[in-house]
Amino acid sequence: MDTVTPSSGPASATASGPTPATPPATGATAQSVNPAVAPLFQPFTFGRHVLANRLVMAPMTRNKSPGGVPTDEVVAYYRRRVRGGVGLLITEGTTINHPAANGYPQVPAFHGEAALAGWKRVVEAVHAEGGRIIPQLWHVGIARRPGVEPDPSVPGYGPSAIVTDGVEVVRAMTQADIHAVVAAFAQAAADAERIGFDGAELHGAHGYVIDDFLWEQTNQRTDAYGGSLENRTRFAVEIVRAVRAAVSAGFPIVFRFSQWKGVDYNARIAQTPDELGRILKPLAEAGVDVFHVSTRRYWEPAFDGSPDTLAAWTKRLTGKPVIAVGSVGLDGAFKVGMFANRDAFEVKPTDVDQAAQALARGDFDLLGVGRVLLSDPDWAIKVREGRVDEVIPFDRGSLDRLVV
Repeated sequence: MDTVTPSSGPASATASGPTPATPPATGATAQSVNPAVAPLFQPFTFGRHVLANRLVMAPMTRNKSPGGVPTDEVVAYYRRRVRGGVGLLITEGTTINHPAANGYPQVPAFHGEAALAGWKRVVEAVHAEGGRIIPQLWHVGIARRPGVEPDPSVPGYGPSAIVTDGVEVVRAMTQADIHAVVAAFAQAAADAERIGFDGAELHGAHGYVIDDFLWEQTNQRTDAYGGSLENRTRFAVEIVRAVRAAVSAGFPIVFRFSQWKGVDYNARIAQTPDELGRILKPLAEAGVDVFHVSTRRYWEPAFDGSPDTLAAWTKRLTGKPVIAVGSVGLDGAFKVGMFANRDAFEVKPTDVDQAAQALARGDFDLLGVGRVLLSDPDWAIKVREGRVDEVIPFDRGSLDRLVV
C-alpha cells in the first residue's frame, strides 16, 4: 500500500491560468465569516479566474428542460445559487451530441442551436452576479434503454452488450462508436468555451459511459479497451486528450469519478490506492486539471488500513486540486433512491465545521454541496454567517420545483 504522508496546511493547489488581483464578489461576501468555517470562504484560482470561495454546487439532474432546452426558470435557478453565495456552479448533467447520450426525460442537451442559446443565457446570468459556472458533459451509457427520448428506437451504448428477454437493450460500442463519443465530448467542451463557460466537467462517475468502461463488471471487452486496468482507462484518457486539444490551455477540465454506482453502492473501480493511481495518473497526464471525487459520505475512509478519504488519496496521487462531495450538510443516510426520498434532512453544523477543518489540513481544495442547495439557495450565506439554524432542510418538495 502507498504510505506517502498526506500534505498538511491550507489547500493551495490551483488549476492552471493567471491569478486576477481580487476574487469576484458574490452574495456570500457581504458579511463577516464564522471562524469555524473560514477555510471554506477563502478564494481559489480556477483557470483564468478566482472563485470567491471553496463552495461548489454539485451537479443535480432536475428534469426541467423540455426538448432539452434550458428555460427562463432554469436561468433563474442557477442565478439564484450565485446570489446565495456559492463560488462555483456545476450544472446538472447535460447530454453531448450522440444518439444514445440521453437516458431521462426533459434533461438539458449541450448541442443544437436552441439548447446552446439557453445555456449561454445561464452563463450570462451567473456572470452578471459575479459567479463562475461549468457544464457537466454527460453520456449515460448503459443506463439508457430503448423507449427513452429523443429517439425511442435507440438502445443504450456501452463497452459490452446487454440483452434482456432476447432484446439487445445495450449495444457494445464499436471502434467507430468510441470515436464518435470521444468527438462529441470534445465538441461539447469547445462549445462550452465558445459560449462563455468557465471550464467543463466530464461525467466519469455513477455507472455512466466513461465509468462503464472503468468498472470491470460492466466492461467485458477483450480488445484494447478491456481487460487490464490500463485498457479500461483508455476510453477516459482518449476523451480527456480530445477535450484538452479542443479547448484553450487556461480552460479547466474537471473529471468526476466515483467508486459506487447507482445500481451498486459497494462497487469499486479501484481496490487499492495503487489501482486508483493507475487510473487517475494517466487522466492527469492527459489534461485533467481538477478531480471531482463523488462519495456517499465525503469523510469516510477509502481503503482498508488507512483513515484517508478518497479525496485525500486523489490529491496525493495526482497532485491536482480536488473537489470533495458527499452528504455535506445533511443529517441522514444516503440510500438507494435517496434523491427522490420524501424524508427531510437537518443541517449538521459540526459537519460543515469538520469539512472546513479537512480542507484546511489539505485533504481537498473545494467542497461540493448538493441537495441542501435545492431547498435553500442561501445555504452558503447562512453557513458563512453562523446562521445554520435558519437553513431550510432538503425535502422531496424541492425536487418537484426549481426553488428560486
